[in-house]
Amino acid sequence: MTDTYSDQQWLTIPDLVELLGLSQSRVRQLIEDKNLLAVRRDGRLQVPAAFLKDGAPMGELRGTIYVLADDGFTDEQAMDWLLNVDDSLGVSPIDALRAGRKAEVRRVAQALA
Repeated sequence: MTDTYSDQQWLTIPDLVELLGLSQSRVRQLIEDKNLLAVRRDGRLQVPAAFLKDGAPMGELRGTIYVLADDGFTDEQAMDWLLNVDDSLGVSPIDALRAGRKAEVRRVAQALA
């Protein structure tokens, strides 16, 4: 995994249950439905805290995850792309999404295919 991973605050399923006030099965459903993207770290599914905004999964994230999946990205590859600085965006895609640049991020993601 990349150095960017260590720069992130990571949340486990129990962390998400507590933060979101949802059941464990509901949190797992959010991951299954691609509302959140999780990867295994130290043997546990974990989600970057940056994927949450105002106490909920970022709405902009789901469609972007689907675009990457349609491009053939694995969850791990999608996570790498979202967390690492993209030259054409000038920041990481997740930071661009958090700044309201959804259309631009999806355009760049679609160009990766």
